[in-house]
This record gives sequence, structure tokens and C-alpha cells, in this order.
Amino acid sequence: MNPYIEKLYKLSTKNERIIIGLMSGTSLDGLDIAVCKISNFGADTKCEVTHFATISYSDEIKNKIRPVFSTETVELKYLTLLNPWIGTLHGHFINQKLTEWGIKNEDIDLIASHGQTIYHCPNSFHSFSDFNNGTLQIGDADHIAAETNIITLSDFRQKHIAAGFEGAPLAQYGDYNLFANHQKDTLLLNIGGIANFTFIGKGYGVNDVICSDIGPGNTLMDQYVQKHFGIDFDKDGEIASKGVINSDLLDLLLSLSFIKQAMPKTTGPELFNLELLEKLLSQINAEVSPHDIMATLNEFTANCIVKHIQQLDITNSTDVLVSGGGAHNLAIVAKLQDKLGKHFRVLKLDENGINADSKEAVLFAILANETVMNANAGSKNGKQLTMGKISLPL
Repeated sequence: MNPYIEKLYKLSTKNERIIIGLMSGTSLDGLDIAVCKISNFGADTKCEVTHFATISYSDEIKNKIRPVFSTETVELKYLTLLNPWIGTLHGHFINQKLTEWGIKNEDIDLIASHGQTIYHCPNSFHSFSDFNNGTLQIGDADHIAAETNIITLSDFRQKHIAAGFEGAPLAQYGDYNLFANHQKDTLLLNIGGIANFTFIGKGYGVNDVICSDIGPGNTLMDQYVQKHFGIDFDKDGEIASKGVINSDLLDLLLSLSFIKQAMPKTTGPELFNLELLEKLLSQINAEVSPHDIMATLNEFTANCIVKHIQQLDITNSTDVLVSGGGAHNLAIVAKLQDKLGKHFRVLKLDENGINADSKEAVLFAILANETVMNANAGSKNGKQLTMGKISLPL
């Protein structure tokens, strides 16, 4: 028997597994690395994050990814070469952090790599009648496994699509396993490049969970400040707080068809981008200042989130546990609390080392644990749905 296949079998009999979760989101800010100590599976899952770091992408790395990111036209040769390069880079980053933390590679059971999304395309984004949903993440896992000598799971979104879903969001499964509470409703809100939430009602099973993208998180604001202010993001919403909301622009943004679509649904910077913003601005007869545009985009993100939460018709007092970069945007968090009202408490997630920054990486470690444990991470027509392709080291 291949020794790595044997190792996978033995992993399923261990009391706990040490799994590294990796996440690189649409903000292109860097690679999140979470070392997770995970026991059990399904609703009995226990997870402790023992180490976490974000390795920021240099301008050189960002400039390598941007030519293929969220664009319909790419150079195929370049994309072919970038895919293994990103995988090797991520493997190098893992080795670097493990050395800093004093952890031996052989003490890590698995790596769970989300990869770098370069294009997400649910069928509502295209007009090819022969095709359905699609998504593409790069950063080949064989290269991660070869670089680290650790079994690596990757490409989690493809099984979701193969089962008839849209490939996103996948937070439903990890959120349920980690945060379901049979005594009260639970609402987990992630404000990354795109905003999504997971609503777990009291007593819900995993297939009752409502999980959906709900609009832009930081992506429009980040793209705008990068172009017009020369900075990566609007720290604490400072720029937005100096502007005035433009009601005409806000109305145009809120009238977009995606906002009105029923949940669950997915989206990405393929829709919410500067090209869209310029198109909408051209429909306004007056000039809108950069600060006013940022104020309006900030309000748009908050409004999208609130409108979708209100569709859940929650009547009980509920904590909204916020993760992602937007959890640090004080202007958005304050608006959410004001707009949602007294029945909600908007709180930054922080539980067992799973916090606003580490949560997305942790969720993919949870998915890898489900696959190895042969657990029912979800189902389609009663059939088991586990996600992640397995890459073995050399």
C-alpha cells in the first residue's frame, strides 16, 4: 500500500488531527495560515487554532496575479505557468511559518488549501446555454504537497458544483459544525471581498442552514481606494466617514438585479468592480467626489447586508458574529448595529482562536477533516457530499 494512503487511513482512527487551513481571498492581500487541532467530525467537531498568521502578498506577487484575476481575457501560457508557481509559493510560506513556530512538518497531518480564486462564474453570470456553474482556483496542490511533504487537500468548490450547487459559499458546513447552538439562533457574517452569511436556526440540521453571498463586502471599496487614493484599503472607514452619501448612486447600486435575487446565490468581483461603478456614475448628471463615492460604497455594503438579514425574519435576540477584513471597518460595523436595531448584537468573532481573521482558513481545515473522516459534510438527494481533491507528497 502507498504509505500516504495508509497514513490517510490511520488519520481516520486518530483522536485528533493537526490540519493547516489556507485561505487567499479576492482581496489579494495575502495568505492566511491556520494550524488547527481538530477532533471528532460533523456536529461533534471540536477545533482549536494553535497558531495563525497572514503572510502579506508583496506588490510583486499581487502584480503576478492581477493579469488573470476576475478578467475574461487572459494569456493561456501565463495562466498555465502561474498555477504551479502559486502552489510552490504557498508551500514555501507554510515551511517558513512552521519553522518560525518550531513545528516539524511531519507533525502536520494535512493541509487544506482553498487556492487563489481567479474567476467565479455561476450560470447567472454567463450566456453559454451548454454550461452551468463554474469556478477556478489556482495554486496547484501537488506543488504544495511536494514543497512541504504534507498530504494536501484542495479544489473544494468543484464537488459542490458537481452536486448541482454554485460552488460558493461553502461556509455552511464548517459554520454548522463549529457554531451550531441548539438553544438559540446563530448568525455568522463574513465581510471579505464579498459579504456572505450563515444562519443556523435553533435546532437546525446542516441541510436546513441558510448560507448565501449577499453582495459586496470590501471589494468595491478596496478597488476604488487602490486606484484613487493609492492605498490598499480604507482603514477603519476613515475615508468613507469624510464623505456624504450620494442618494442617486446608492439607488442605482441597490437596484442591481443581484440584490433582488432570492437566496442562496453567489457573486464576486466579476460583477462588483470599477467597470460597473463607472457605468453607474455615468448615469448621474452631477460630479461625485471620491470621498462621497467611498461614503456611498460603504453605505451600499451595509445596506446589502442588512436587507438580506431582514429577509431571514429573525424575531429572537441574536448575536451577529462578524469575520473577515470588514470586521475591522468601524464605519460598517457601526452602521450594521444601528440599522439592525436592539434585537441584534454585532460582535467581532473570537472563539477558541477562531477569530475575524482566521475563520475562513479554519473552515477549509474543517472541510478537509470531514473528507478524511468520511463524514456527511452535506448531501445532495441523500448522497454524501465531501469536498477536496487529495494530493500526495513525492
